[in-house]
Amino acid sequence: MTTRIVELRRGILKKNDELAAGLRERYTAAGVLVLNLVSSPGTGKTAFLELTLKEFKSRGARVAALVGDLETDNDARRLAASGAPVRQINTHGICHLDAEMIGKHLKEWEGVKLDQLDYLFIENVGNLVCPSSYDLGEAIRVVLLSVTEGEDKPLKYPTMFNSADAAVITKMDLAIPCGFDRWAALKNINEIRPGIRIFETSVKTGAGLEEWLGYLEALRAGRGA
Repeated sequence: MTTRIVELRRGILKKNDELAAGLRERYTAAGVLVLNLVSSPGTGKTAFLELTLKEFKSRGARVAALVGDLETDNDARRLAASGAPVRQINTHGICHLDAEMIGKHLKEWEGVKLDQLDYLFIENVGNLVCPSSYDLGEAIRVVLLSVTEGEDKPLKYPTMFNSADAAVITKMDLAIPCGFDRWAALKNINEIRPGIRIFETSVKTGAGLEEWLGYLEALRAGRGA
């Protein structure tokens, strides 16, 4: 039984990787930078993405978002207030998005074409385990960690942090009240993913936003990070 489960999982991931490779080719051909945002529930991922969309929109960038959640369209409606096109993906109990879901919703997304976008943000389901195994064809995987979660999150979920291209620490305005050990958090992140780009941010104060947006603009312009 164990062997059969392992083989089934390998087959599922192989199919996903093949679909993700096709998506990546589409993204590249369209000239859109695609980001996969991953975190545990309650990290402030939606609030961070909402501010990112608003700021990019104010600068004339063409942005859109796909939002994954088990149920409800609460986050999608919230993000749509930014003025950016937003589409909800309900997974109905599945703890991650996969390439097939992304492809299906892109195909059905009326009025939105990849070659008319500069940035496409994919807000994954709140989970630090399942999404780590599923490539969505993204150029950049961003893992978010809030100061309210503790400094040892990277050590508890090494696969996710090791698979990320950038890390965002959210809610820095609460760092002191929460007794957050900034240096321990940075050390732990770098222990799992040496040299990863880290952003220390706050939606309330705007801290770290310019550095974050500049990072994305440089990536899309092909200047690296």
